[in-house]
Amino acid sequence: MLANVIEAAGIATVSLMSVLGQAQRAKAPRALYCDFPLGRPLGKPRDAEYQHLVLSAALALLDTPKEQTPILVTFPETIEDQGSEAMVCPMPLGFDAHLPPAFNEALGLRVAYQRAFARTGRTSFGKALTLDTITIAIQGFLDIIADADPEQAGLPASPALCAADLRAYYEEAALALADHVPAARQAEAWFFMHTEVGQILLYAQAVLKRSGAPQRIWFYLAPMTRALSSS
Repeated sequence: MLANVIEAAGIATVSLMSVLGQAQRAKAPRALYCDFPLGRPLGKPRDAEYQHLVLSAALALLDTPKEQTPILVTFPETIEDQGSEAMVCPMPLGFDAHLPPAFNEALGLRVAYQRAFARTGRTSFGKALTLDTITIAIQGFLDIIADADPEQAGLPASPALCAADLRAYYEEAALALADHVPAARQAEAWFFMHTEVGQILLYAQAVLKRSGAPQRIWFYLAPMTRALSSS
């Protein structure tokens, strides 16, 4: 929709679209639909040659005369979402075996997270938590599982923001530990299927949902596809 506004001002645009129905409804002047997993508009991370193919296909649409717009072209290759399969990630030995398992696990990942951040200079972690408040958030979710009121659980911020930060911390640490670039959503699958904290978030979500808590409190603790079947 913004592309139409920009074009009305005389500036040509190209849009990369990841959802076909949305692309068809939005009718951007020049759009390239890529059947790739959400969050990967250029297809393959760390594959510059493939990303240039996608960009070249998109930028070629700039040659389309305005009177022939809107135009929607489909990129010829599909990349499947593999979120049902967890990435392979060797976990560190841990931080202190005397700590509760979730604390030991989370603190053991700190060096890997810091290594990932140092390499890229980018992170999605830090919206609500710091490295020093990760265990406070974990304890807050454990208290919720034990039927504590979310507002009395001691979380540093809203449950949704804390959950998003925990997931970002884990997934970014995992990328530093893995020897490959995982397929789309495989880091998500690893977090919720194979880590202590991922399981805690799923159980906290189920407890809050059963308790009748407002949807805004529990809905964003985990993707809909990861919710516990018993919830």
